[in-house]
Amino acid sequence: MAETTTMNAAAFTAQGTQRDKVALPSELFDGTVNMPVMHQAVKAYLANQRQGNASTKTRGFVVGGNQKPWKQKGTGRARQGSTRAPNWVGGGTVFGPRPRSYAEAVPRKVRALARKSALNARARENAIIIIDSLEYDAPKTSQLAGLLRSLGLAGKKVLILTDGVKPNVYMSGRNMTDTQVLNYPDVSTFHILWSEVVVIESSALGKDLSEKASDTDAEQPEAEAKSPAKSAKKSTRKSPTKTAGRKSAAKSTSAKSARKATAKAPKRAAKKKGK
Repeated sequence: MAETTTMNAAAFTAQGTQRDKVALPSELFDGTVNMPVMHQAVKAYLANQRQGNASTKTRGFVVGGNQKPWKQKGTGRARQGSTRAPNWVGGGTVFGPRPRSYAEAVPRKVRALARKSALNARARENAIIIIDSLEYDAPKTSQLAGLLRSLGLAGKKVLILTDGVKPNVYMSGRNMTDTQVLNYPDVSTFHILWSEVVVIESSALGKDLSEKASDTDAEQPEAEAKSPAKSAKKSTRKSPTKTAGRKSAAKSTSAKSARKATAKAPKRAAKKKGK
């Protein structure tokens, strides 16, 4: 059995911040690169782009030429039946192109193998980048161009594969000469081999990359972790004062009671003498 090799790809957030590398799905990225199949798929794709509209006219379709240019005998010239014969200027064309179809059918499994081989070829070159979901509220070419610059892809042929049809992302890269935005299921072998770098949304490959916490978000949990310690310190600082206050209050009440007892003592003694 062939050894299964795990391929990793660089990962970035939608703002261009670098993440840890992501392991590519093994069922798709297994290192298979079939050159003859890719050649067949690309050749069929280019052939299917041809319209086949080239057309010429034979002598039966050229206007004119219904009359013999001269009589059959007596002139010394070669006999001619029409001025629209192929040997005449302005005559018909022999075996010229006619409208036809250049379409080539490729089996579905062969197309899938060619597409898989193209992705594996780019993965071997470390030319696949996984990115978070691209969500644009409106078409903005500068936003997409800034993302590509932050990824270090300026001046390269970039293929962006989205998870589903995203018109705003497509229109953001439509007028960029070296950038193509396609739906991931609709990509062909030709587009993958045309590009130098393939940028794929993580959800298109089944990868759920959680949002990377920013510096401020990272500081908040630390602050929350420190706050209990601070509150404990405050409570320890305040507790002696509270106990001291309680002790002083107890002392003051005991002093008041002692004063009252000493003031009542002579009155009680005078009452006993009078009796």
